[in-house]
This record gives sequence, C-alpha cells and structure tokens, in this order.
Amino acid sequence: MEKLPGRRGQAVRNDAIILEAARNVFLEDPSAPIAAVAERAGVGFSALYRRYAGKEQLLRQLCHDGLKRFIAEADTGLADSDGWRGLTGFIERIVDADVHSLTVKLAGTFTPTPEMNEDAKRANKLAVTLVKRAHESGRLRSDVVPDDLDLLLEGCAAIRLPDPDRTRQLRKRYLALLIRGLSADDAKQEPLPGPAPDAQELNWRWTRRPQAGTAKP
Repeated sequence: MEKLPGRRGQAVRNDAIILEAARNVFLEDPSAPIAAVAERAGVGFSALYRRYAGKEQLLRQLCHDGLKRFIAEADTGLADSDGWRGLTGFIERIVDADVHSLTVKLAGTFTPTPEMNEDAKRANKLAVTLVKRAHESGRLRSDVVPDDLDLLLEGCAAIRLPDPDRTRQLRKRYLALLIRGLSADDAKQEPLPGPAPDAQELNWRWTRRPQAGTAKP
C-alpha cells in the first residue's frame, strides 16, 4: 500500500497502531479501560478519541474488521473451483488470521450496528455455500453442518501460548487433525455423536450482557 503523506498518513498509521494495541489489550482483558489501549499504543488520549468516541466504538471496529476479513476469505474460498479445497483453504486462512479470538472474547460486550448485522448475515450465507460446495465435491463428511465451522474455528482460537510463533505452530497442528476429521475419505467412519449445533444455540452470545459492577470507561 502506498504511504500517504502528511497528517493523513500519520492518522492512518496512528489508527493501525491503536487497533493493534486494542486487539492485544482486549484479548488479555475484555474489561480493560480504553486508557490501557492508549498506553499500549503509545499515543495520547486526544489521538485516540479523535478516531474513537469511546470503548464501545472501538470494540465494534475490531469485531467488524474481523467480520470483513471472514467475508473476504470466504469469497476467496468460493473462487476456488474445488469445493473441498475452497472450504479447507478458507478455514486455514481464518485460523492463521486469528479472527475468532476476539469474537469469543468480545461477543455480547457491545451493540452491533445495522451494517455489522448485515455483514454477519452475508458471512453466514457464504459459510453455508462453502459447506454445500464441499459436500457436493464428495470430500466433506455428510453429517457436517455450516454451524460446525463456528465451534471448530473457536476451538482453534482457544489455543494460545505466550509465544506467538508456538501458538501458530500448534494451531496448524490441531487444525490439520480437525480437517482430517471433516474428510469423507474414510468409508468406515462412525456418525458424529450428538445433534449438530444450530444458529440459535450460537447466537445467544451476541445478546448484550449486563455488566457487573461499575463499567470501565
């Protein structure tokens, strides 16, 4: 990306620094105050508040960025002519981008915007299509449903060590095991236990939860 000159370029750089700091701060502690983000980013409060009016707006931005990345990677998967490869490549890229770590941490801590809700619907439709194409390829086991993807991705996101490189290595290791479990190659495989998850079970997390005690600004 071409660097922007002057104040505009500095604003873009500050925004990237703030978002990266916010991501790290809220992964460690979703209840952290916005002051911790400014401190981690090494910017003044004025620089932060010029871009984000408060913590809730910052949380929305972080999660919406993750949602947009999900959509972009799903579109890339659908562009692959091989349905199985499109699905598994999508899963691998989402795990590598660590999209779901913040989803799990921040769900229910802010009110989504109408635009976010529309993008969430689009993301869901794309995931359904990815799974459908993988089924049609004959490579995806027949009892896997689109909502299984959410929990699979969240399971990979739960793997987190202090060393980022080691975290990536272990996520790739267990993702490889999970993808083998998705495959229909083994004709003798037993049905998956228990009923599959459904959207109603998973969407409760996005209901705004009351905050215990005094809210941090």
